Parts: sequence; structure tokens; C-alpha cells
Amino acid sequence: MCVWVGCHVTSLPEEALQHADTIFLGPGEDTWPAFLADLRTWFPKKVYRSTIRTLVGTPPIRRDLIKRNLYLVPNSIVVSRGCPHACDFCYKESFFQGGKSFYTQAVDDALAEIARLPGRHLYFLDDHLFGNARFAAALFDGMRGMGRMWQAAGTVQAVLRTGLLEKASACGLRSLFVGFETLSASNLRAHHKSQNLDRDYSAAIRRLHDLGIMVNASFVVGMDDDDETVFERTVEWAIRQGVNGHFPHSHSLPRTNLHARIQAERRITTTNWDLYDTRHAVFQPAKMSAEALEAGYRGAYREFYQWSSILQGAWTKPDRAGRLRHLAYAGGWKKFEPLWDWVIRLHRVSNFLPCWSLFWRDMERKRCRQTFARLSEPIITAQQPPQSNESRYRSALSVIRINQLFNCFDLSLIADQADSIARFKHRHRFRIRHQSLIAQDGYHRCASLRPQVRAGQRLPHERVTRRQPDPGDFDCAGGVHQIV
Repeated sequence: MCVWVGCHVTSLPEEALQHADTIFLGPGEDTWPAFLADLRTWFPKKVYRSTIRTLVGTPPIRRDLIKRNLYLVPNSIVVSRGCPHACDFCYKESFFQGGKSFYTQAVDDALAEIARLPGRHLYFLDDHLFGNARFAAALFDGMRGMGRMWQAAGTVQAVLRTGLLEKASACGLRSLFVGFETLSASNLRAHHKSQNLDRDYSAAIRRLHDLGIMVNASFVVGMDDDDETVFERTVEWAIRQGVNGHFPHSHSLPRTNLHARIQAERRITTTNWDLYDTRHAVFQPAKMSAEALEAGYRGAYREFYQWSSILQGAWTKPDRAGRLRHLAYAGGWKKFEPLWDWVIRLHRVSNFLPCWSLFWRDMERKRCRQTFARLSEPIITAQQPPQSNESRYRSALSVIRINQLFNCFDLSLIADQADSIARFKHRHRFRIRHQSLIAQDGYHRCASLRPQVRAGQRLPHERVTRRQPDPGDFDCAGGVHQIV
């Protein structure tokens, strides 16, 4: 049985039905369970159209089915659907027809999904993670103390909003994709990009850089007010701002408002959907030829990612860490993007890590080993006779993975399964209280994640209380208390 889902299917259902037994239009949270129920009776429908828009009660993702070694970023996550804005070139309006076009998970569900992901790095694939300020603020507060490093997408408007970006930075935001789209106000108005109108782009970029957040800036070229000078002007501005640039074509996806307008003007030049990849001109631009648009697109990337431009952009950063991060991304990733495409297609991502990543990880582990050697107290104190530091360290290995301990003292540490924690507790009668270490004033202080203490709050340099454990020390029914 052949089942088709996604944006293409929702935009062109008649075409999709020629190649599939069943198609799904719109999101699938409500339609997929209905399809499975019908499939058990051997009579599934031809078309399932989404009408109920909610993420409440959605089961957890079966990440055990994912072959993580085949993905460059296996820790991808989506905690919302759609976007609160209505840009006329975006797929959103056609995909979410018939119901709400922007909604989020419950904050607790989102935090539980994040806690299940291994490692430190996350990639939020939400169209606009900051779209619901109340949800985003609660999410960022809940992520404080988790020790995550993550990237996401947002708008200029959200970046300039006071308070929210600071919360995101405090819980690990290190890179933000921002749709600047164009430097032309008339283009913004024509494409209903009102959230960017009368916004200070430079101020938004400074806010991000001041918080140590890398900017991945998107500029759409080929809009109706763009002529052949748009490429040089946009590239020069982006280099001066020290951002990482993306320059996709203005492409009119089927069933979007932009596509309807251009089609009415008879400017669509092809319906070969393989060319709708933001790299090919699929319509006639208003102030340049299609050939000039494609040539300008290639030239913009070539000029922006030449070494002189990369170095110029890196040296706009105020500190060495920002410069190195810019060089690593622009030079190590975008400069060699064709090579990475080849590696990904060969399913060799896990065996092809860039040298700079290995170097920084080794440096970080060395620093953590040195810090561990300076600690005068054990991380976990048992009701046992005094031991040497080495003996205490070895006794803790039954619940602490050494590679996680040395990986920045995240202490993603205390066993993966609640039943093993319970057995360890019964056997050793330990009181495990503090779950993360925060570097402060040259030494590590403990930060408690217990409910009565706010995450990230600095406490006295106390390790363990010598007493019998109580049931509140562990949550053996639902897993370990949230850990970094």
C-alpha cells in the first residue's frame, strides 16, 4: 500500500492521487489514528483531511526507530506547528487550510521530549519557536539547568522583544535562523512581511551577537522590487554585519498566495516540481531576466563564502570565541557544503567529523579532568569509611558514565533507567541531591534541580547530606528527576 503525506501532497492532491492509494492533507495528528483504525477493517479512505489541530495527547516519538548514525543532526525536535504570520510566499497557508495554522505542545510535554534526547545539542525545526511568547518563555525557563546547546528559527520582531531572547540565551541558544528576507520596504509590504517592517535589522543582529548567538540570515532574492544590483548590495551588507548568509530564490510554491498572483500575471515558466528548490528560476522576475536571477544567486554565494569575505565577517565579532564560531561554520560547513552533501548521501556522517569538533571536545575534556582533580570533596558521599579521591571516584562509576562526567560536567549522569537507580539506592543508601555543576569564580558550585529550588540558582558548596534517603530523593515511577 502506498501512502503519501506532506506539503507537496497537500498543495497538489489531484496529482498525488495518481500515484498513491491514500493521501493525507495537512498535519497528521488527527488523521493518522483514523487511518490506522480504518486499515484494521481493510477499508482505508482515499483522502484524509486534517480538521482538528492540537498536539495534546500526541504520543512520544519512537526515537528508537531512528538510525542516528545516518543523520548529521539526529537530535531534531518540533514543539509547535506553523507560524503566527502569513507571508505570501510561505507554504503555511496552503498546508494548514481548514483549521488553526499555529499551535504548540504543552510545555511539560515539550520538556519531557527534550529530556529524552541524549547528548547536549538540539535542533528545533519549528517555523517560529518564538511565535507564542508565553509558551516560549515557559519553555526556556524549564530548559534552564539542562545544559543544552541548541539552535532554532525566529523573526526580527521576536529578537527585538525585550526579555525573551535573554531567556533563550540563558538556556543554551547558540544559533538563530532569522528571515530578514530583503532590505527593501516595498518588497516587505508586497509579500505581507509586516513583522519586519520598520525594524532595525542592525540592532537585532547586535542583540544576538552580544548574547553570543550566531546569526543565520536568510535573504530572498528575485522579488518584484529587485533588480540585478540586489545581489551585490545584499552580500556587502551581510558581510559588514558578520552574519552567515543564505540567498534563496523567490520561489512560488503551488497554492501559495504568491504563486496565485504570479500565475495570474502569466509569469510561471515551468511546472517541473524538481526545479522548485530555491536554486532555479521558475518564474519571470519583474526587473531582471530569469538567467540573471540564477547567475546572481550563484555569484552571491560565491562572493559571500570566499575566504576574504569569511575573514571579514569573522572579524566583526568582538571576541575570539565569536570569530572562531563564525570561521568554523562559514569555513568548515558552508564553504565545503558540496562535500558534506556527498558525505550525507553516503551515510558516513558519524565517521566524518570535522577536526575542529574533535579538537574542542578534547580540550573540554582535558579542562574537566583538571577541574575534577581539584575538587576537595567527592561528588557522592556514602555512609562508608573515608576513602581516597580515587576510590571515591571509582565507587561512583556504577551510576556515572565517565564519558558524560568528562563532557563538561553535565552529569547527564545518574543512570538511564529508574529501576537501576532504585537498586543502586537500596544497595548503597546514597543521598544523591545535586545534579549539575556550574563553573563560578574559579571553582564549581552545585545547582539543585529539586522542585523547591529554582534551576540554576547558586547554592553553598555542599555536596551530600548524611542521612537515610526518603522517597522524594528519587522518582522511580516516572524516571529520574530532570537532569542536565
